[in-house]
Amino acid sequence: MFGTKKTSADSKRKNHIIPSSNSKALNTIVNSTSIEGNINSEHDIRIDGHLVGDLDCGSKVIIGPQGKVTGEINCMNAVIEGKFEGNINVKELLTLTATAVVKGNIVYNKWIVQSGAIFNGGSKMGSATAPPSNLKKSTQNHKIAKRTESIAK
Repeated sequence: MFGTKKTSADSKRKNHIIPSSNSKALNTIVNSTSIEGNINSEHDIRIDGHLVGDLDCGSKVIIGPQGKVTGEINCMNAVIEGKFEGNINVKELLTLTATAVVKGNIVYNKWIVQSGAIFNGGSKMGSATAPPSNLKKSTQNHKIAKRTESIAK
């Protein structure tokens, strides 16, 4: 009587639940997972664990509130809620939430910084095709200058 007859629409809905290979996928590095090495992905990636290495992503990178990344990131969009140290190149929109802690150099097209976010480093608005060499050098020079100041005191 009710719900006993299956229609072709029902079978289409069931098949629709399983994503096809061409749909956007989300890769996840969960909390308490550590990875040392480089990652390449064409799909979104969320990091709630710890990554030491470079990340090349053709889509969005999300560093969750418990996530920590040390290295270089090249991506289309990024949302940083956790900790990041290194160079990040974002072709479109970079968002730093209130819980973000970023140390390093960033290149972006658009940038949103929420109140409470911490950023220490160099920034450049414009094309994020490659990290500018002067930004990498400025970070190294900043570290050297700090060491020189502490020695001089």
